[in-house]
Amino acid sequence: MATMKEENNDAIVLEEWNASSTSNFVRTAVLIADKSGGFTIHRERGRMLEVWGKLSAAFLPEGFPNSVTSDYLPFQIWDSLQGLSTYIRCMLSTQALLSAIGVGETTATVVGATFQWFLRDFTGMLGGILFTLYQGSNLDSNAKMWRLIADLMNDLGMLMDLVSPLYPASFVIILCLGSIARSFTGVASGATRAALTQHFALQHNAADISAKEGSQETMATMIGMLLGMLLAHVTAGHPGAMWSSFLLLTFFHMFANYQAVRCLCLNSLNEGRTSVLLKCFITNGQVLNPKDVSSMEYLLPNWMQLRMLTKGRPFNATFKLGAKISSLSQSDMSKLLKLSASCYGKGKYLLLCRNGTIEVILNKDSVSADILQSYIHGLVLSYHMGSSSSVNDANNADSCLWMEKYYSMFISKQLQASGWNTGRLLVPSVDWRAHWVESLVDGKAT
Repeated sequence: MATMKEENNDAIVLEEWNASSTSNFVRTAVLIADKSGGFTIHRERGRMLEVWGKLSAAFLPEGFPNSVTSDYLPFQIWDSLQGLSTYIRCMLSTQALLSAIGVGETTATVVGATFQWFLRDFTGMLGGILFTLYQGSNLDSNAKMWRLIADLMNDLGMLMDLVSPLYPASFVIILCLGSIARSFTGVASGATRAALTQHFALQHNAADISAKEGSQETMATMIGMLLGMLLAHVTAGHPGAMWSSFLLLTFFHMFANYQAVRCLCLNSLNEGRTSVLLKCFITNGQVLNPKDVSSMEYLLPNWMQLRMLTKGRPFNATFKLGAKISSLSQSDMSKLLKLSASCYGKGKYLLLCRNGTIEVILNKDSVSADILQSYIHGLVLSYHMGSSSSVNDANNADSCLWMEKYYSMFISKQLQASGWNTGRLLVPSVDWRAHWVESLVDGKAT
């Protein structure tokens, strides 16, 4: 882009501007021409800056940093570091795996090695399909958790590859288990990457971000391969050095991956972030922003957390969204009829506490807003229950009163003003729903 203007009626000034983004221009040169025909050029950007601009265009999204969220750069730095350690370790594990298959030995056969490699790939594909079947709908709602678990499973898969030569009798079994572990990584990492790309894209530039992420990963792969080959050559014939290098790189990989996930500031609501937000709002009346919540939310599933850590969770009760009404006993149905008449009115959900678990029964006509409201109502009920595993009439009445008084303000004014997306609650698909007519509210029919 160029602009022209006259200066003191004796010279014409021509400016050159470069668009670093659709809305950000930088002046790169000034050309001054006088009426006698002479001209001078003043370059405002050196050659090194131009080279740097070309390099950044290959690895950073157009318009960076204005086109992405503030957590994009720290996440990509840690993600590239953990990826680099992965590719270095991959050379060590591949070397051990090829040695176990028989590469370089006269007794090994091509057919035997081919079959073992085929079996490894086949079990990995099957494991990926099964993982998608049972956890596919849960990946979007817990992107940070599954991103972390995916790399932990990758570490486990590489460890099995490295261990496999030590147990020749169980080589095929260990080989297949390692392939299954890495198949979980492929599915979870790819799915969560898509969710994170949408989060980073501030200017509907998800495709550009994805392409530049591919360039960053390719560069990390090339560097990792070179360093990995060097490390494999140095540690060849020295099992102690090889294992020490592998374990140190694994620990660094786990640390870098944790830091990458922890620095993400997602503004979507899932079960964990909603719990942290509501507990803070109930106790001190404050609404945290996404950056504050990112340092407080739990990143591991409940079964992987230590008992001493789970005691500090925001709410004690567990939740089950989409309970089956056919599993309710006669006494449970009586409680449900009584609650529907006294608390829930014409709402699109019902709450029932059984054995310390708050079960949410959703109407088949309920929408995303109803699911969010039902979960928050369940959290409020859990708060009024305290440490008790059962609910009484006072708990139900207090929770319904809180919902009537504060819920609309909490959602429409507090959360949205703090930058949260309140359009939906990210949860796995709710398979079981129910349908009731208005007479249920009056306790006459189900």
